[in-house]
Amino acid sequence: MNSHRHFSHLLGGLALAGLAVTAAACSSSPSTSGSSTSAPASTSAASSSAPATSSSAAVGGAAATTAITTNWEAFFNAKTPTPQRVALLEDGSQFQSVIQAQAGSGLAALATAKVTHVTVNSPTMATVTYDILVSGTPELKNQTGTAVLQDGTWKVGVTSFCGLLTLENAGKTSGLPAACKSAA
Repeated sequence: MNSHRHFSHLLGGLALAGLAVTAAACSSSPSTSGSSTSAPASTSAASSSAPATSSSAAVGGAAATTAITTNWEAFFNAKTPTPQRVALLEDGSQFQSVIQAQAGSGLAALATAKVTHVTVNSPTMATVTYDILVSGTPELKNQTGTAVLQDGTWKVGVTSFCGLLTLENAGKTSGLPAACKSAA
């Protein structure tokens, strides 16, 4: 298989897994001064019934970094139940049909994300650096996404998710969910 086809197939599979890559055109949040920490990866949230929340999550620091890491990795883990994945995406209810329709893809079942760095930019926004793994092997390294604090829970930002959907759609915004168009 040629590399372009492999990459397109990989992106399609990753979108099916709900893995987000922030496209430059979709990201509008500048990096500002804030706490910057790295957190160990954990996929324990995949088996829990609720997103990680914390009363101190809004103020940044270690609690926010841990919640962001846990929730980001759970969202991108095919073992996480679809309702929980919907709850871990900003405005996730608008994407429920997309997430549900794409759950169970062969490649999606093998794909995960590993958070390598979190920078809390404000009380409600963070930049997440992560790798996309397929069967434990890094396929896309040092991807950048946005996490947002919504309803007391750190979630994968809609711009990150829509960025990947745009890439999967060969850069075209036609055919994307309406929520992606309003997020751009």
